[in-house]
Amino acid sequence: MADRITANLPSRDFAATSAFYGRLGFAEAYRDGGWMILNRGPLVLEFFPHPELDRFSSWFSACIRVDDPDALLAEWQGAGLSSGEGAIPRLTGFFKPGAAPRMFALVDPDGSLLRVIDNRDTGEAHVG
Repeated sequence: MADRITANLPSRDFAATSAFYGRLGFAEAYRDGGWMILNRGPLVLEFFPHPELDRFSSWFSACIRVDDPDALLAEWQGAGLSSGEGAIPRLTGFFKPGAAPRMFALVDPDGSLLRVIDNRDTGEAHVG
């Protein structure tokens, strides 16, 4: 297996988190009482239990970088999520903050923010 890093996010309820992400094409790869891993091809999200989490003040986030965000957004829009500002969960359309790459955002039912970033957009300065 190649080296990798995965997002580690809170879940108030593993069953509810799994069901939500299942609507977005993720499947459970592992679950016990203290950990859950969801996969969607090469995309991996890992969750830890946090039943007392206040989803409206959550600051947890992750970036998902993909080669075809247009197709992913179109697919996820089929899940019927709200696009209303402040709604939890919600799915935005595309935006481009300053020189950053083009992206859209997903806020999950626990208030975690996932920025879905276009790999094809080279607007971001690279350090190396």
